[in-house]
Formats: sequence, structure tokens, C-alpha cells
Amino acid sequence: MFYTYILESALKAGEFYRGHTDDLKRRLSEHNAGKCPHTSKYKPWKVKFYAAFETENLAREFEVYLKSGSGHAFAKKHFGL
Repeated sequence: MFYTYILESALKAGEFYRGHTDDLKRRLSEHNAGKCPHTSKYKPWKVKFYAAFETENLAREFEVYLKSGSGHAFAKKHFGL
């Protein structure tokens, strides 16, 4: 399975990161260990939403959508983010 996820910073509420991975637990650990330069500034992170997909391509496409303006509005409306 492949996952698209949205993380929220525990340090700064309202700071979100969107990504995709094949191992959500490992990827969250990497974010919280500071291994990702895009998220190291606001660690620690917690998972606010994730969706599972059968293919990496579907997970990647949903991540790209969630990073768009429409995707931000969708996440706010449907996930309260």
C-alpha cells in the first residue's frame, strides 16, 4: 500500500505538511528526527489525515492535489484542516 498524508506541527498549530510514502510510520519518524529539511523547523509532527492507495502513482497524484489551492480548500472543508 501507498499512503498520502497530512501532518500537523505540534510546535506550531496550523502548520501542515503533505506527502506520500509506502511506510507511514517510518516516514513520520524521519520527519520527527529532522531528516527532512522541509519539516525539521516545526517538529515534532503528528498525523492528522492519511489515505491508502494501491499504487504509488495514485498516492502521488492525491498528494499533488492536496498541495494545490483546490486541495487546501478540500482538506479544510472535509478534514477540518
